[in-house]
Amino acid sequence: MGVEPNSDWQAAAASALEWWRDAGVDVLTEADPRDWLARAPLPAAAAAAATAGANAEAAAPLPETLEAFVAWRMGPDAPEAAWHTPRVAPGGPADATLMVLVDMPEAEDAAAGTLLSGAAGRLFDRMLAAIGLEREQVYLAPLAYARPVTEQLPGDAVSRLREVALHHLGLIAPQKLLLLGRATERVLIGTNQASDTKSLHAINHSQATVMAAACHHPRFLLKRPAAKADAWKNLQLLLSGGPSQCV
Repeated sequence: MGVEPNSDWQAAAASALEWWRDAGVDVLTEADPRDWLARAPLPAAAAAAATAGANAEAAAPLPETLEAFVAWRMGPDAPEAAWHTPRVAPGGPADATLMVLVDMPEAEDAAAGTLLSGAAGRLFDRMLAAIGLEREQVYLAPLAYARPVTEQLPGDAVSRLREVALHHLGLIAPQKLLLLGRATERVLIGTNQASDTKSLHAINHSQATVMAAACHHPRFLLKRPAAKADAWKNLQLLLSGGPSQCV
């Protein structure tokens, strides 16, 4: 029988290390898996400071005049400031009897500098004309002043957006409110069901209570023309001041 030669483990280890070094591996890695894209946790002091800052912002009183409020929404402390997407301001007379809320600006609105500027806007104008109104007679505002990259309202921002929208509603104090789109309806009314064409919804804000009707967004109606019949029912309900539900 032959005798197996003793292996030189040190030479083998050195050879392996040299191979890894030539391959570009020059640091040790952890044995356990790690999410290298995750943010490192803040030190305790920094985390406490960040929490205190967030609480201070939430506790800060909202501007009490419409001009100051809109300036704040377009400034660095607004809920949408961290989204890094263009913001579009509301428009219309501050004493309008009808306020219209949409969920967010359309993709083309930032370039136009106004809400509902494209095809959805032209349909919106026709919807207003059907109830005897023109755009210049209504106050049109977005729930979120910027359009998120995902084109969906971030879940962690909904509560704050609702609070701010109710404050905005109190500054305008319209006689009636039209909510365009399911997202707007969910935030202001809190329902996950389809728009109720049989009743208005009483929404309480800082000044009083306003009767609101929920309606399909014009962008939805462009894709689903058959839904225009339901939208017309909602608009008629808003005009007639039908039965109401409190929210």
